[in-house]
Amino acid sequence: MRDKIVHPPSGYLMLALTLLAFPVGIGLFFYSPIVAVVVLLAALIASFGFFIVNPNEAKILVLFGNYAGTVKDSGFKWSNPFYMKSTISLRARNLEGDKIKVNDSLGNPIVIGAVVVWQVNDTAQAKFEVDNYVQYVKLQSDAALRHMAGTYAYDHFDDDQQEITLRSGGDLINEKLESELSERLARAGVTILEARITHLAYAEEIAHAMLQRQQATAMVAARTKIVEGAVGMVDLALKRLTENAIVELDEEKKAAMVSNLLVVLCSDKAANPVVNTGTLYH
Repeated sequence: MRDKIVHPPSGYLMLALTLLAFPVGIGLFFYSPIVAVVVLLAALIASFGFFIVNPNEAKILVLFGNYAGTVKDSGFKWSNPFYMKSTISLRARNLEGDKIKVNDSLGNPIVIGAVVVWQVNDTAQAKFEVDNYVQYVKLQSDAALRHMAGTYAYDHFDDDQQEITLRSGGDLINEKLESELSERLARAGVTILEARITHLAYAEEIAHAMLQRQQATAMVAARTKIVEGAVGMVDLALKRLTENAIVELDEEKKAAMVSNLLVVLCSDKAANPVVNTGTLYH
């Protein structure tokens, strides 16, 4: 079922005619009571056809169980007084879902939450295709968030790994969540304007262990960078000493020099220099 937009006439003209019909009907009692009753009854029935459409709202018109159309033009309107009229808001709405505990793709329990900005695009679908479109949006948003959380890992622990994760995915994860929500909520005539992850953390029972793991991984990655830099500095030092003929070192002394430089450069504490007052070999 799709929207059928209708444009009922302005209610001001019908209001004037209805107000005029009441004194006319009363005056006709002296000439023809039957006609007077018909006029007054028609004016009374016509008065139930007035309704107001506020900005960013829509009125759904139903005649004896049949969908007659949707009015989106704001203002004072009049239509068939036998229409059943229901209001649906077309404003953008925020849905801040509850923080839910799920397992990521690696089986780690995490706590995740999201905010969804949505609005009704097709009033007929929202009214007739689902039982309660507001509740439908909430339940499907939770389901989409659970599905996405189970598709990706919370984080990776290898600097060279380029896999998308919930923590590092950023806008890409938000786009995937928005895309899945749009697909799920299309049946209800709902458009997703924005969807973003607002809360992401390991579950309490493993948070401490995962924090230690992250710290250890960061330390190993940092040490790897330090070693790479230290090896480059040692290589540069040996090349400069040889090219400039500053000092001649045999293989044993080169090995000792490399060892000392690596200890100094890779240590996490400041080195304490020792001055050798003898020869190079004593």
